Amino acid sequence: MTIWTYRNPVDLHFGNGVIEQIGRVVAGRRYLLVTHPDAPIARWRDRVVALAGDPVAIADEVEPNPSLEMLARMCSRLSTIADRVEVVVALGGGSVIDSAKFLAAGHLVFKPVRDYLEHAQPLPGKALSLIAIPTTAGTGSDLTKWATIWDPQTDRKLSLNSDDLYAKSALVDPDITTSLPWGLTLASGLDALSHALESIWNVNANPVTRNFAVAAARDVLSALPALQVDLTDPGARTTLARGATFAGLAFSNTQTALAHNISYPITLRHGVIHGIACSFCLPEVMTAAIGAAEECDAALADIFGAVEAAPHRLRAFLSSLGVPQDHAALGIEEAEWQSIVTSAFSGPRGRNFIGRADRFSFRDRHPAANSEKK
Repeated sequence: MTIWTYRNPVDLHFGNGVIEQIGRVVAGRRYLLVTHPDAPIARWRDRVVALAGDPVAIADEVEPNPSLEMLARMCSRLSTIADRVEVVVALGGGSVIDSAKFLAAGHLVFKPVRDYLEHAQPLPGKALSLIAIPTTAGTGSDLTKWATIWDPQTDRKLSLNSDDLYAKSALVDPDITTSLPWGLTLASGLDALSHALESIWNVNANPVTRNFAVAAARDVLSALPALQVDLTDPGARTTLARGATFAGLAFSNTQTALAHNISYPITLRHGVIHGIACSFCLPEVMTAAIGAAEECDAALADIFGAVEAAPHRLRAFLSSLGVPQDHAALGIEEAEWQSIVTSAFSGPRGRNFIGRADRFSFRDRHPAANSEKK
């Protein structure tokens, strides 16, 4: 008999208006609010403070793709209140939640977490408790124990990984995402789609993760076209947030795979937003995965219909949303692209991928896609 396991300890609350539970979840503890200063978030910041009380401090200088340099500045500013904080509340997208995990891991002190990332030194004991309130629908950081930290000065993507970094509670409120512009809605939604598909063609997949992943992909494929027409569509916003949540529950157990390994240098070197960097090549990755495992093929057929046509249908879907069709459209020369893909197959996430490198060639195998590009 095959044995499989599934674990996710996050106390998950989902639904319109669920942010109203933040006071009960904070429960009078002294908290640091990590967020960003964008005007659309101001009302939600105010609501958190109204319900949970004044924070010890607000850290709102988070930048996209949080870097070691930015986090060092943040920790330096927060050093005087480090011993007063009992819990960290993250109100924002993946960059905010990942930054909050860094702060929680080191109790607002920079050096121990830097030493963990750069020198594999152990983290300094148990992390501060984390409460995550995602303001985008896609990153999944509210449901995982990982945080992505960037070091552009040395062209590195670094990863925090600790069971302590699962959020104690996640409040996923689709209402918060209604003010997102199309570009961020698209990128975060495609990040969720990537999480879903990458947890399907993954060596760590099991029946539970596949079921979450199939549901997630269906939700994203339904919601994004509707939001492309009407960004305020409340039903589509809820569907996208639900899909992102299902995807988070899937890849929290499997991790990601090849497309994410491909994406990291594209974001670092070319500044391509993460959700686009990890999704534009999904049809090629899918082609390399098809035929590797019956369970994978069955899951892809559940989402796209006939599995042989699935890469072409996914490419048509991405193209309809305005996603670049190939690496050249992102300004990546052929030689660099070949190097990125080759390295990705041998990278830590690439090793999670069940497919074959010699099948990574969508356009050669699907002439209809070539005709679309013309």
